[in-house]
Amino acid sequence: MDKKIFNAKYELFKRKAYIIIYGTNTPLGKLFDLVLLALIVISVIMVMLETVQGVNEHLHGVLVFMEWVITVFFSMEYVLRIITNKKPYRYIFSLYGIIDLISILPMYLSFITSGAKAISVTRALRLLRIFRILDLVSFMNQGEELKMALRTSRNKIIIFIYFVSVICVLLGSLMYVIEGRENGFTSIPRSIYWCIVTMTTVGYGDIAPATTLGQILASLIMILGYGIIAVPTGIVTAEYTKMKTQHRRCKHCNFQNPPEAKYCNQCGSPLNEPITDADKK
Repeated sequence: MDKKIFNAKYELFKRKAYIIIYGTNTPLGKLFDLVLLALIVISVIMVMLETVQGVNEHLHGVLVFMEWVITVFFSMEYVLRIITNKKPYRYIFSLYGIIDLISILPMYLSFITSGAKAISVTRALRLLRIFRILDLVSFMNQGEELKMALRTSRNKIIIFIYFVSVICVLLGSLMYVIEGRENGFTSIPRSIYWCIVTMTTVGYGDIAPATTLGQILASLIMILGYGIIAVPTGIVTAEYTKMKTQHRRCKHCNFQNPPEAKYCNQCGSPLNEPITDADKK
């Protein structure tokens, strides 16, 4: 009998915990998300302060204590997310589940090895959880649209990168022939490195052509670089604009679906013909 009572109380606890953790529309759920948001911001600030030598020397004990408190809280949350989820493995191996695990590991690893200090900066990954806490429909829709635009233009961008790589190899090799070892271009790989730095308009200045012909070629590469930088942005923008004008909007939940969708990804309702800018007017 006691076992049945315990199981009933345990199931009730799981349901209540699930509502608090995953129920963003409930008062306790909103409070829980606000506490999470505050702790994430505090934790990231502490990660940054630990790298400031003066602050770390005077407040090291306080920072470590606070980080342990936050780590224990996130550890309890991680366990609760697992035991309250109907499909725990889906959460464990999801992006946010992996982020949650990685962000709490450094403090526990500090007991085993002193090298855990080097990976303590992974606690800053908690900032990515803000996307899940906010979970705004319009925000997520915009992110989904951008992801689809990048996916659609992927082949074009790959071809463009291949073309730029070939140009860098050819021009870098030509600069090696023109300048030679005496002017700092000691090898073709180093000359290719210079070409990439110049074409991307970074310009470290660690290598510079000394001959007139080399400077003329460098000037051409710089001008070429400005045009090349704009190409990927134009490709993605064109796909994004095309998708925005051909999306399928659900009449029931107003969710914007991809052009090829036949049913709403949000509510499952059947979709009509694609909505264009003319239809919006």
